[in-house]
Amino acid sequence: MFPKQDVQLHHHARAPRGQLRTDIRADLFDGPTIAVAKRLIGATLYRRIPAGEPDAGELLSGRIVETEAYLPLVDPSCHGYRGPTPRTATLFGRRGFAYVYLIYGMYFCLNVTTEPPGIGAAVLIRALEPLAGVEAMQKRRGSGIPVEALASGPGNLCRALAIDLRADGADLRQGDLVIAPASPLAQTFATSGRIGLSNAQGWPLRFFDPHSPSVSPYRRRRVRPKDLPRTADKVGKRTVASVDAARPAVI
Repeated sequence: MFPKQDVQLHHHARAPRGQLRTDIRADLFDGPTIAVAKRLIGATLYRRIPAGEPDAGELLSGRIVETEAYLPLVDPSCHGYRGPTPRTATLFGRRGFAYVYLIYGMYFCLNVTTEPPGIGAAVLIRALEPLAGVEAMQKRRGSGIPVEALASGPGNLCRALAIDLRADGADLRQGDLVIAPASPLAQTFATSGRIGLSNAQGWPLRFFDPHSPSVSPYRRRRVRPKDLPRTADKVGKRTVASVDAARPAVI
């Protein structure tokens, strides 16, 4: 199912069920962006269904098993590549907030902002392995869909967890949508190129749990792997360092 790739061992955790966490470690969302994308594999996403929705108030949760990094300054596939717009205002705000947008006029995508204010970068949450609230997820996705596929893929994830544009700008440390860091349990993650892009296809910025059945399908393409570009942008030492230090080895 997956292309050949390097596998690295990291320590992750899942938070206890039953309540939304507000005591999130500050460094969970602290860039550089690639580090956050890796750190989120194995973390737990909690969603309290908002008022006005079916099953309002019910707590849903899932383990994050797939992410993609979208880098500042140098990444043509990042929404912040050409600077801030009204649509991308959240992306250029504080790190650790939800950046939600609509694609194809029908699917929502959930991202985590990762850089200091004024710098647009984020991590896309591509897939969850459901933990709690499975029946509520099935009502939104369809009873015939396997549990492992309920939140596989960014659009399916948002639909299963009742995430739409109202969640844009939500603080992911507290409220009805939070991410809890992981326990020190060893897990592996694999790396590949990002899915469905026309630009920077060869950059190894997709991270996933190779053992999870909830990871979205990946169609292998004949794309030559590419190293991430160095940047000469003079926008502050912090930004340049975060981009340069985040360069992973080429696969």
